[in-house]
Amino acid sequence: MWRSLRLASTLGLCASVFGQSSTVDSYISTESPIAKAGVLANIGSSGVESSGAYPGVVIASPSTTDPDYLYTWVRDSSLVFKMLIDQYTSGQDTTLRGHINDFIAAEANIQQVANPSGTVSTGGLGEPKFNINETEFTGAWGRPQRDGPALRSTAMITYATWLIANKNETYVTDSLWPIIKLDLDYIMNNWNETTFDLWEEVDSSSFFTSAVQHRALRQGSALATAIGQSSVVSGYNTQANNILCFLQSFWNPSPGFMTANTGGGRSGRDANTVLTSIHVFDVEAGCDSVTFQPCSDVALSNLKVYVDSFREIYDINAGIRADQAVATGRYPEDVYQGGNPWYLASFAVAEQLYDALIVWSNEGLLTVTDVSFPFFQQFDASIKPGTYSSSTPTYSTLTTAIKNFADGFVATAAKYTPSGGGLAEQYTRSDGTPTSAFDLTWSYASALTAFNARAGKTSASWGAAGLPVSPACSTSKASTVPVIFNVNATTVVGQNIYLTGSVGALTDWSTTNAILMSSADYPTWSTAVTLPANTQIQYKYIIVNNGSVTWESDPNNEFTTSMSGITTLNDVWR
Repeated sequence: MWRSLRLASTLGLCASVFGQSSTVDSYISTESPIAKAGVLANIGSSGVESSGAYPGVVIASPSTTDPDYLYTWVRDSSLVFKMLIDQYTSGQDTTLRGHINDFIAAEANIQQVANPSGTVSTGGLGEPKFNINETEFTGAWGRPQRDGPALRSTAMITYATWLIANKNETYVTDSLWPIIKLDLDYIMNNWNETTFDLWEEVDSSSFFTSAVQHRALRQGSALATAIGQSSVVSGYNTQANNILCFLQSFWNPSPGFMTANTGGGRSGRDANTVLTSIHVFDVEAGCDSVTFQPCSDVALSNLKVYVDSFREIYDINAGIRADQAVATGRYPEDVYQGGNPWYLASFAVAEQLYDALIVWSNEGLLTVTDVSFPFFQQFDASIKPGTYSSSTPTYSTLTTAIKNFADGFVATAAKYTPSGGGLAEQYTRSDGTPTSAFDLTWSYASALTAFNARAGKTSASWGAAGLPVSPACSTSKASTVPVIFNVNATTVVGQNIYLTGSVGALTDWSTTNAILMSSADYPTWSTAVTLPANTQIQYKYIIVNNGSVTWESDPNNEFTTSMSGITTLNDVWR
């Protein structure tokens, strides 16, 4: 009798799993082209929903009231284009190169826009959002947000690496590297400063921000080595090591989760951490816990604590078993727009689990530790810590159940996706009605990356495997000093004076990314730049007029920066 009941239960579970899997298959089949079209509709002057946006500019949403999201965020734009670059470089969609080139041009321009956070050389790279015509947004906002430069450089490095492999190193060195280096130098010099988190609410240190900064510096170091820019490698690696050490301090061993922010006064359970896991995923790093890989014991424990924090707070989660998927939001204390589930949060949970399944399949085993035991116990009450090879029934039981669990989060998003397939920012906690900004670009992108993960698709490795953690963390930054450049130069209408020079903060002699100087005290043109301390610097002024560049005469100007204090240089155009 017991065997009959157990068999009936197993058959019932199999039928349930098959039914849900079929539902998810159907949803992905219909939603994928809708999501892709939704992303492209929100990009640039050719996007059907992004009228007024400059080429390559990603609007967050066409929504202009409650909330007004008709702006471009560096974070959102970079995450969206990382997805598109992955599709292009993997051959999944070879039509995207024009969009990618437009994005690069747009972001190069945005880097140079003076804004409330500063100029390109005085902190402006931390500015989170801009108008869709690439001008500064001057309203009150949570600034700076230091994840943008990391995510932007990661997207561009991914493209640069592909270009090098396809024999286009010259474009990488001449055009991409100056843009990427500005972001990497900003990270190297500012990672240990406080930042508003990705939800733009808490000003402290953020797990997500620190993790993507670490990844960017690792990839940046590898790219610099590949193109012969070896002078920056030591600095990038040193700060990457410091960030990796710092990241370990976010772990909360009881009940086992990553605290999202060092400030904010909340519980710390936050989608920030799940998004971290998928955005630092490296298929070659296995289940490494140091870099918070999706199948690591700490990431799985964190996932359970995060998901469980929403089981009792949303009406739409009522009556759902503790081993089944539920709707999830940003964090349980959220009140923004009513404090609802977010589509991108549901997709992120699914994506982390799909990524974990990919690695377990590649390695032919999974390991249950004391840390991840509560996660695995959801699916097998009799499980014990240990390693289970793919030939064992336990491995099959667990991976089948976890695949079903992951599908449940996609099915939840599907349940509350309207018939037309449009994805808003949120769906209400009471009945699942789409709410807040409509056609959110990040929602569409998150659906597409989750669908790819379910299909077993992965991005290129970024070097996360086997990284050691320093026994003692250093929070010191590269020493820098402010330098004020003044040059007396007479110009005519249409001409502007720019500054360029021998170090990254002076754009590495680039004319396309040179620093625009202020003419407020004409004929004296001025700008302030933060430069490495005790470093020999060469520089020149240039005149730019309608794309034509005129250099001042030789030789280069030259000086050595001080160890501390402000230096003022007064020059005359020659």
